[in-house]
Amino acid sequence: MTLPETLRSALEVVLGSAVRHAVPVGGGCIAQACRIETARGAYFLKWGAEAVACTFLAEAAGLAALKAAQHALVIPEVVAVAAARSDCPGFLVLEWLESGQPGRRFWESFGEGLAQLHRFTGTRYGFDQDNFIGRLPQYNTWEDDWVTFFWQHRLLPQVQWARQRGYWEMAWDRWLDRLEARLPELLPRRPPASLLHGDLWSGNFMVTADGRAALLDPAVYYGDREADLAMTALFGGFDARFYAAYQAAWPLAPGYAERQALYQLYHLLNHLNHFGRSYAGAVARTLRRFA
Repeated sequence: MTLPETLRSALEVVLGSAVRHAVPVGGGCIAQACRIETARGAYFLKWGAEAVACTFLAEAAGLAALKAAQHALVIPEVVAVAAARSDCPGFLVLEWLESGQPGRRFWESFGEGLAQLHRFTGTRYGFDQDNFIGRLPQYNTWEDDWVTFFWQHRLLPQVQWARQRGYWEMAWDRWLDRLEARLPELLPRRPPASLLHGDLWSGNFMVTADGRAALLDPAVYYGDREADLAMTALFGGFDARFYAAYQAAWPLAPGYAERQALYQLYHLLNHLNHFGRSYAGAVARTLRRFA
């Protein structure tokens, strides 16, 4: 991969070393992604114009928050981050993590580690700054009430974008109104405000060379820990040993199976807005379930 010369120069300044090679890698569905080689070692690089680079500062803040919590999961170190300029793409440089194979207790350790992360709690729901879920903004205005937060800052923005894009069906309005009315009985008002990855599916973790789970591409905020677990189960789910280990480390309250579907609605709406009508059926079924 050939990097733009202004980008290469900016990287060499912040890294204090010449960039010798850049090799494309996976993980660049929104931004360009590559492994860069320098005299000081290898790094993971994301880069892009303003339309994608606007996500990098928020991602760096999320990774820093995850790394500051006490848990057994691996979080890549943020090495450098910069916004796009008129003459240079924006970029995010992370430590390079070598991939490996899961060990015998990989899934158990992953589940236990996520429970440890979730025990890192705040006093309110939200985050210090807004961030992104895919290409779309994720609003993290602080709230004292979880029901208010989930409705105002998770579901409603996605519904509004779906309307603007022409993906929302008018027939869904009555189900949405019913869901809004029922939300206080469906969700707890004051669950522990756990530090969440925010977008935890199989594409956002990797197995490191020493067989541990590393978290990638977060959309961090403080919220109900069940929201993280619900996302893990949306697209095929994780290994059963992961859920058993999490449950043993920090048991879930009764009724989680029902709440799981509600938390997944946020991500289904997000996929509707990103990928179009192929997700309309799943959105409709979930809305109707709670009507």
